[in-house]
Amino acid sequence: MEQNAIENYLAEHFHISKTVIDFVEKSEKQIEDKLAHWDHLAEYHQFKVIQAMQKANLSDRHFHPSTGYGYDDEGREATEAIFADVFGCEAALVRPQITCGTHAISLCLYGILRPGDELLAISGDPYDTVRTFIGANGEEKGKGTLTDFGVHFSQIELKPNGVFDDAQIMAHLSEKTKMVYIQRSTGYSWRKAITLSEIQRICQKIKSKWPEVVIFVDNCYGEFLDEKEPVAVGADLMAGSLIKNPGGGLAPTGGYVAGRSDLVALCANRLAAPGIGGETGATLGITRTFLQGFFQAPYVVSQAMKTALLVGKAYKNLGFPVCPDVDDYRSDIIQSVRLGDPKAVEVFCQAVQKAAPVDSFVTPVPWDMPGYDVPVIMAAGAFIQGSSIELSADAPMREPYIVYFQGGLTHAHGKLGLMLSLQELMDSGFILKEKLNA
Repeated sequence: MEQNAIENYLAEHFHISKTVIDFVEKSEKQIEDKLAHWDHLAEYHQFKVIQAMQKANLSDRHFHPSTGYGYDDEGREATEAIFADVFGCEAALVRPQITCGTHAISLCLYGILRPGDELLAISGDPYDTVRTFIGANGEEKGKGTLTDFGVHFSQIELKPNGVFDDAQIMAHLSEKTKMVYIQRSTGYSWRKAITLSEIQRICQKIKSKWPEVVIFVDNCYGEFLDEKEPVAVGADLMAGSLIKNPGGGLAPTGGYVAGRSDLVALCANRLAAPGIGGETGATLGITRTFLQGFFQAPYVVSQAMKTALLVGKAYKNLGFPVCPDVDDYRSDIIQSVRLGDPKAVEVFCQAVQKAAPVDSFVTPVPWDMPGYDVPVIMAAGAFIQGSSIELSADAPMREPYIVYFQGGLTHAHGKLGLMLSLQELMDSGFILKEKLNA
């Protein structure tokens, strides 16, 4: 198909100008070598997933639904063995009963920590909804937060260059420190995601003096972005959501916990009950979808990463601060753009919504979402509600007004979202046409 045909279609049906199309194509050509990296990494992980499924002797019988208690669910057991194999750990808990990433993280913290224990976050502020169930600032006091149960919470900020503050961490650790908490992704902060090599380095340092401390990693948005995962380089436990990277855009719900088998068992006790643990939990026919999603997750993640890189390059070319920068190592799928204006944030998110296959007619506006201390705007016209591996953009409405762009099951869809955001910002006067033509 000729480029003119694409340009004509975009102009007629999406009202995207040739100026915007040419600007995006030019930006993409400037990063062709970087985009190829994600194709190669997708191949590597694809082979790993296939091998894990073969080792588990995956068969049609594993797709049969279980009901009621879900005892002896072979499909569930095979799924968890496959996740553990690919992630390089002893055990995994992969369940539709885990409702989201925050829920998966809470299973780990509530499952491991006991009254009087200290939880030490060493990557600064945990994500907003995690701070809420911790009760970090007295949020939701009396409603069952960790601090309600006598867990002590402390945090240490990252250094200005985004690495761990070793001196502060080692000085703070004590016999009361039961768990060290690391958030790999940026969350709603202006920093690069923490690299796997940096996680490995701090794990080795902590374990050399405090081998009994449990090191937990919030791995949301980080799966399949390096050759290994945090549990394979020194962390004891990690958790994530299946409507993010590892669900491949197909998992309709669910989350996972993975790591040391004794710790995963404690998390299973929290999900069900002590004495029951991971032995129950009907899958109701969802196993096939979980495994299909996991099978295609390496490719889907690579598509999202190529889009994130292109968004970063395009907006950097226009003079907007972006994080991570184009040449930075990437450890999550999120691309942040500092727009500096609340109205520009709304225009950006509304443009991304217009690119959606689902609910494209909806106009997102900031609103008071549960677990957040400021209004949040979210653009997410997804097949799976809240699926942030699908094309989405969101932002807390606070200075300096940063929008967080992520996902895209295909790179073509991601490019459409990018082009519409540029077109809408240009039409609204936030981007000068001359800059796109430069």
